[in-house]
Amino acid sequence: MQNQVLDFADRLNETMPVIMREFARRLGNELYKDKITLPQILILDLLDKHDESKMTDIAHVMKVTTAATTGIVDRLVKCGYVIRVFDPGDRRIVKIRVTPKGLALIKKINHERRQMVIRTFGRLSEHDRQDYLRILSQIKNILTQETST
Repeated sequence: MQNQVLDFADRLNETMPVIMREFARRLGNELYKDKITLPQILILDLLDKHDESKMTDIAHVMKVTTAATTGIVDRLVKCGYVIRVFDPGDRRIVKIRVTPKGLALIKKINHERRQMVIRTFGRLSEHDRQDYLRILSQIKNILTQETST
């Protein structure tokens, strides 16, 4: 049993970087046109789901410091993808809101990601796709339970 898990870990450690690199390379061609980084995409994704977020909330979701988040957001502001909104009741509270330009970019990125998944996973059977999704969901649950405890 232990050897099987060790062999599995070794094979996964060989396979996952290749998969991640190839997905990133394919998506990277599209991202390079807009000169946007993965952390910036993650923030835009977050803002796409929530109209606006406080800097501290973004930092918490990203699992980085507020200072690191500020640098990423500064670049997004400079490109016109987000704006800073100050709370009228407390100017110390800064919220970040996605702009129409940012929404258009994240829509484009999501479309590209979806097309890449369709091209890749369309070559697998429905049964294999469902198995893959089921296993990924289990892994997600395990990882999110670990971080919440």
